[in-house]
Amino acid sequence: MPDLSITTYNVTGALGRHHVLDPRSLAYRRRYTGDPIYPTEWAPKIPVLNQQDLTAQGIRTSELADGVDDLDALGSCTGNAAAAAVSVLHSADTLTNAGLDVTDPVAAERWAIGLYADATQRDQWLESTWPTVDCGSSGLGVAKALRDRGLIDQYGHATTAEELCMLLQTGPVLAGLPWFDAWFEPVGSAALLDEIPDWQSSPLAGGHEVCITALEHVMYLPTGGLDYAHTILRARNSWSPGWGDNGEFRLSLALYQSVRDQVDLVQPRLDASR
Repeated sequence: MPDLSITTYNVTGALGRHHVLDPRSLAYRRRYTGDPIYPTEWAPKIPVLNQQDLTAQGIRTSELADGVDDLDALGSCTGNAAAAAVSVLHSADTLTNAGLDVTDPVAAERWAIGLYADATQRDQWLESTWPTVDCGSSGLGVAKALRDRGLIDQYGHATTAEELCMLLQTGPVLAGLPWFDAWFEPVGSAALLDEIPDWQSSPLAGGHEVCITALEHVMYLPTGGLDYAHTILRARNSWSPGWGDNGEFRLSLALYQSVRDQVDLVQPRLDASR
């Protein structure tokens, strides 16, 4: 196994991402070369999912695998985020043939839980896997799971704000974030994390995976660089359409910069078809 950099977090029904970096991934980093950056938006074909309230949705984890109790929530955020991202890359027919129902959020959530199980198997450093143990997973692990299923042919990485913006020019991006207690309740209709008072002093609740679907607003400084404070990202969460702004939230590049050392960015790609 390669010399991975691993930071683990407590896994809860809302949070289940671990921060895992493989130094070999730097060979697949999409470096920023100064190209123009434009606002862009990608629309997942699946509805907003909900990794919580599983029983209320009619999802019984005991029916998904042998020897598993029914859980009301599952730390399957990597599977949920990846399901949203991959639904952008394929037609509805292709997704249906792969078992991902783009019309039914409950069926899509079950599919995402299965993808989460695959991701835990790809995270070979984990001592346990799902099903059986809700152990969490990583953006790297779920990207490998998508590739093994034949739904992507590769995945790229970004390590700077500019590289993230360039990846968003070609498709959605999986973002593994540290998640703070204050962020559970976004403020206002825009659900902008930056506007939450004193979030920086809020306790760290765990790690979370989301799908960045849009670069909503781009602003440059007079000197020519990106204005991080006024360049805004939008991300799809997996805590139901009733959370945040119809299940989504926003953050500035300045906020990304402030937590960047705990973030990993992975873009599932279908380069062979382009």
